[in-house]
Amino acid sequence: MNAPVAPSSNYGQLAGREIHWLDWGRPEDPVVIAWHGLARTCRDMDELAVHFASRGFRVICPDTIGRGLSQWSPVPDDEYHIAFYTRLALALLDALKLERVHWVGTSMGGSIGLAGAGGLHEPQLKTRIATLVLNDFAPRIAEAAVTRIRSYAGKPPAFDTVSELEAFFRTVYKPYGWLSDAQWRRLTESSTRRLPDGRVTPHYDPAMVRQFEAHPEDFQLWPHYDAIEVPVLCLRGAESDLVLPDALEEMRLRGPGAAGRLQVIEVPGCGHAPALNVPAHLEPIEAFIRAAGA
Repeated sequence: MNAPVAPSSNYGQLAGREIHWLDWGRPEDPVVIAWHGLARTCRDMDELAVHFASRGFRVICPDTIGRGLSQWSPVPDDEYHIAFYTRLALALLDALKLERVHWVGTSMGGSIGLAGAGGLHEPQLKTRIATLVLNDFAPRIAEAAVTRIRSYAGKPPAFDTVSELEAFFRTVYKPYGWLSDAQWRRLTESSTRRLPDGRVTPHYDPAMVRQFEAHPEDFQLWPHYDAIEVPVLCLRGAESDLVLPDALEEMRLRGPGAAGRLQVIEVPGCGHAPALNVPAHLEPIEAFIRAAGA
C-alpha cells in the first residue's frame, strides 16, 4: 500500500478553454478519473482520491468548465452540455497521454462518463474507459429532482458570511449523507467565491444551468448506455429522488445490464448523491474496479 500524497494542481488548455484539475498518486499507476456533479467542484473527490492514491492508483479530479477554478464559458449555450464535456474529457486524456482509465462520476460527472463510454459523441473515448461507476446517475433521471436542483443551482444565493453559506450547503446537500464538520467546512471553503459587493456565493457560473433549456434532451441517454461495452457499477442513494427504481430496472434489461455487465448497489442513509467520503462508499468502488482487472 502506498502512502497518500498531496495532489498537484494543474491547468491546461483543453478544447480552447483553461481547465483545472488535481492529480493524485504516482504517474505509473492505473488511473481513475473522478468527475464531480453539476454545481460542484473537484474537491468533492478528495476522500476518494486519498483512498485510491493510497492503494496504488493515480486519480485525476477535474473542475468542469464553469466550476471551481476552471474557466467560465463565454458561450454558455454552446459549451455547457454533455457533448462538449465529453470533448473536454477526451482532450484531458490526450493531454495526459492516458490510454485507459477507470471512470467514477457523480451525477453530471456520471453523465459525462456514460456518454464517453458509449462513444457516440467522441468515439475515441469508448475504447479508453475501462470501467464506469455512476454515482446516483442513470440514463433517465427524474424531472422532479431536476426541478429541485435547478431551484437552487440556477439562482445561487449570496450571504454576508461564509458561515451562512455553510449553513446553506448543509441544507441543500443534506442528501449526501454523513459528513464530518471538517468535511462540511472544506466543502464550503472550496465552493465559495466573493462577489464585488463583498458577499459570498457558490463557486460556479450560474449560466451552467442553461444546459436544461438550450439542450433539453441532454440527459436522455439510453442510446449512449446501450452502446457501452464495459462493466458498469451504479451506486444509488437509497433515498434518491433523481434515480428512481424504474430507471434501474430498465438499466438491468438493456445495454450493459442485458449483457450481464451491470452491478447496482443501494447506499443507505443517502439521497442524491452519496458523498463518496466514507469506506462504505469507497470500498465497493475499489472492489468493482479491481474485479475488472485494474
